[in-house]
Amino acid sequence: MHKFFNDSLIDAQSNNWVDLYIPKRLRPYFKLSRLDRPIGSWLLIIPCWWGVFLSTNVNPMLLSGNSLYILIACYIGGLLMRGAGCTWNDITDAKLDAKVFRTKNRPIPAGQVSKSQAFLWLVLQCSLALLILVTFNRLAIILGFLSIITVIIYPFAKRFTYWPQFFLGISFNWGILLAYAANGGVLDYFSVGLYLSAIAWTIFYDTIYSFQDIEDDKEVGIKSTGILFETNPKRYLAIFIVIISLIAGPTFYFLSNGDPIQIFVLTTGIFFFCLHLTFQLLKLDYKNPKNCLATFKSNRTAGLILTGFMIVATLTKL
Repeated sequence: MHKFFNDSLIDAQSNNWVDLYIPKRLRPYFKLSRLDRPIGSWLLIIPCWWGVFLSTNVNPMLLSGNSLYILIACYIGGLLMRGAGCTWNDITDAKLDAKVFRTKNRPIPAGQVSKSQAFLWLVLQCSLALLILVTFNRLAIILGFLSIITVIIYPFAKRFTYWPQFFLGISFNWGILLAYAANGGVLDYFSVGLYLSAIAWTIFYDTIYSFQDIEDDKEVGIKSTGILFETNPKRYLAIFIVIISLIAGPTFYFLSNGDPIQIFVLTTGIFFFCLHLTFQLLKLDYKNPKNCLATFKSNRTAGLILTGFMIVATLTKL
């Protein structure tokens, strides 16, 4: 029998900081933003950091106080925009969430907040994020406004395609382009290459996450790559590891401009990143929701591994 811990959500850790320290009246709003489940915020913030360190690998002179500011701004902005995106997702999916076991205890279907209250919370988060965005350069600001389109579209993707994870990847990794532009003032094929690799990564980890809901999703008509790949999930997911290596590897090779040390560090980073994904695949039991959730969460480690190698590669150029 499924059990909830008080008003905790099924995929949130019991006794998380929101349940322990946030006043009960405010708790539903924090849960709309998934602040009780930080893994999603990490998976949004890490690509932003990749964008910053990608720019410093292309031009080490960009490593400065401004880079540090952008890293911090991306962390705070990532928390806000992930919260805003999740709030928008819950507003649009309220009826569907009520029919799926994992999501039926979310604040809107559980009756803890109304859609109008959730919308005001959405506006507040977007407003705070805007205050951060306008401190960046013009190109980054334009990219920030364009990202809103991807956020709006994503919740509806599961209604018309079995590839909503692709749309999530477009949205979740937009920070690579934005942060790269914020620190370097341009966009180029290096930033686009890493962006495409990251989209493949998102399809990989969010497909694993979607395996938790396959039966409920089929019943209510929600589409996902989890359903699409159900016949042979590990084989299909392995394809995305290959795609990541085939795009990110050459991207890092060419941006290094022949520097053997930088090439070695960056390609080693991609190797260990893909190795981590391979280990995830080996231990994955897609019919076990707890295993799927734990495997999904481990992608924070994978992302930070690559971040570390990108930092080291930058330092070798100084």
